[in-house]
Amino acid sequence: MAPGIRLQAVHGEHMSLAHWNFEPDADLPEHSHPHEQIAILQEGRFVLTVGGESRELSPGDVVVIPPHVPHSGRSITAARVIDVFSPVREDMRD
Repeated sequence: MAPGIRLQAVHGEHMSLAHWNFEPDADLPEHSHPHEQIAILQEGRFVLTVGGESRELSPGDVVVIPPHVPHSGRSITAARVIDVFSPVREDMRD
């Protein structure tokens, strides 16, 4: 995990839910995965870049990230993000 980022994950049979806590100015490096992802900003301010297009998110904003599309992020303030992934993110299991 990148510095300034904490993750708690819960897994069902067909999906995973991730609760992220970002310290201010924490960077989530660009990556991609075969999972469809829905990201919901719960609090704070966060810049999300999906497929080379950046967008500043405010609390309540929701973004769908298709499978295999490169994406990255940076917290502007302390931030909380909820992600839902399908299928299950086996790489996030303890």
